[in-house]
Amino acid sequence: MSMETIFSFSSLLVMPFWLLMIFLPRWRVTQRLMTGTWVVIPAALLYLVLILPNFGTIFLTVLNPTLAGVIDLLGTPTGATIGWVHFLAFDLFVGRWIYLESGKKNIPAWIISPILFFVLMLGPVGFLLYLGVQTAVLHYNSNLDDKI
Repeated sequence: MSMETIFSFSSLLVMPFWLLMIFLPRWRVTQRLMTGTWVVIPAALLYLVLILPNFGTIFLTVLNPTLAGVIDLLGTPTGATIGWVHFLAFDLFVGRWIYLESGKKNIPAWIISPILFFVLMLGPVGFLLYLGVQTAVLHYNSNLDDKI
């Protein structure tokens, strides 16, 4: 199987979960699926399968990273695909965590859905947005508690 095919397939592994969290966050099926950690496992397993044949090179590069070494690692179809699958797996993990935490904190879905979109597209930016919203909601709720 070509790296192009694996690259395209990898996005399909995670996209259904993102669509459910963003567009159908309160649906029982979405809630049930997201409570299990297994949703991240397919992308994580694909990542493992991709790095095993190149483990020595990858491990040595990340053990003592240099810009040139990382460019060499990611500057090939195999390296770019491995990097992409890494992004997909971790972004989904973070998105799932945000989805679950926001539910526990009763943050409305209409606020969380755009944040999840940012996590999907720009991982750390969405994570920072969530931390900001979470802080604001906790501050707002504590002010309400003080007035009661």
